[in-house]
Amino acid sequence: MLRDMYARNLTEEIIKSRIVEQVDTERFRRITHSALEGLAKRELNLSAILGKSAEAKERRLVPEVVEDFFLQAAPITGIYPKETQKDKHVYRVGRIPRTLWPVGERLEPRFGKLGREYKQVAFDKKFLTDDPTLEWVTPGHSLFECVREHVWERVQDDLNRGTVFYDINRKQPARLDLFSAAIRDGRGNVLHRRLFVVQTETDRSMTVRQPTLFLDLAPAPQATPTPDDADLPELERVEYALVEGALQPFLDEIAAQREKEIATIFNHVEISLNALIDRQNLHMAELLEQQQKGDATPLLAANIKTTEDRLDELNERLERRREELKQERHCTIADIRHHGCAWVLPHPDRTSPGIAPMVRDDEIEQIAIRAVTAHEEARGWQVESVEKDNRGFDLISRRPHPEDPQTAIEVRFIEVKGRAAVGEIALSTNEYKTAERLKKDYWLYAVFNCVSTPEIHTIQDPVRLHWQPITMVNHYRAESQAIVEATNR
Repeated sequence: MLRDMYARNLTEEIIKSRIVEQVDTERFRRITHSALEGLAKRELNLSAILGKSAEAKERRLVPEVVEDFFLQAAPITGIYPKETQKDKHVYRVGRIPRTLWPVGERLEPRFGKLGREYKQVAFDKKFLTDDPTLEWVTPGHSLFECVREHVWERVQDDLNRGTVFYDINRKQPARLDLFSAAIRDGRGNVLHRRLFVVQTETDRSMTVRQPTLFLDLAPAPQATPTPDDADLPELERVEYALVEGALQPFLDEIAAQREKEIATIFNHVEISLNALIDRQNLHMAELLEQQQKGDATPLLAANIKTTEDRLDELNERLERRREELKQERHCTIADIRHHGCAWVLPHPDRTSPGIAPMVRDDEIEQIAIRAVTAHEEARGWQVESVEKDNRGFDLISRRPHPEDPQTAIEVRFIEVKGRAAVGEIALSTNEYKTAERLKKDYWLYAVFNCVSTPEIHTIQDPVRLHWQPITMVNHYRAESQAIVEATNR
């Protein structure tokens, strides 16, 4: 059609109408998928390319998060960044302490050489447009990785010692055990590595939680007494619960992804290498035919030897890749490590007048969730609940494409807050930080009057409201009037 248009046989409007009327979306999906599969190589993680856009938005590591981590971690290593000008997000770092030099040398093969001095650094690439002399510090940069590695080494004793937290929404104490685990393929390659938390209640029941739950907890004062854990399950039993409740599903998920990836790569390895082998075989047949006709020149003999060597190399490569892919198909749980434990206790002030309104009422929250879900579905959106995952929001609402329901053309990450009547709203640190990260993709749905007729107020990018931090419980509070005035209508 484009060729016809340039030949002046078709107008642009005719092409547009034909695309709308004649394109089969399912066939287009197959063609697109096939084209992407054609990119598959040995090092390519196809699932990462085809990953859901919603997950990509949620998990992206924005510059503000990188900057926040570095500014808190750097002083532990002896680095004290100073902002050149307030709210400019450009920092002077200065000379790097000698204590970091050995860390830099150890990490140099992976991340490059650690400088001895950094004049000015920024954590957002956009600042380099105005000043290209700035050093862009981000994960993968030698300075960032050295700070992270050194802090990790420094906190091991603290992790082993453990700590105590308060939670305003908790009625009974619980023990939290922090683990990491990896999934390896049959060749020893680490495919994924994650953190997990096993929460053990005083009744010995255990559940696996997301590590983001620590963002919602407030550190307790030193010497805070803790319950006796003699009756709680041993570490071995906790690890078994982790394997059963999280690592086995984790393994199944990664193994399914790996199976699909390997099948794709295997098909294209077979196609590409067999095509090369066939081509060499045809070339060999031509050379042998020349030889049979009496051509005895040294050049022909050399070409035959070169072609034989090339065929041997290709066949060996094909067999080697088949064996490697066979090994890479097998996935196992590996490197389970226990990093430390903590107690989380009910906040002693959870019933005080200043904090009680922020304590979650599970019954009211469920009324609010049901009201918001019905509201979204009435708009034709598809709603997924992630309330139990500690992701910083309760629901993911997707607006499907009218001609392709599998494709979402708009996504909202929704935090639902329910109130029995009309009252102020509090976000936990995890929710507030997630809202900062997701910006306009994050929505706060405040549901007032849940005990009578639920009234939904929707606020896009709620960070723009005037939230007041409450450091004693690690929450942010907004007045009900501000919620009503900011409602998206």
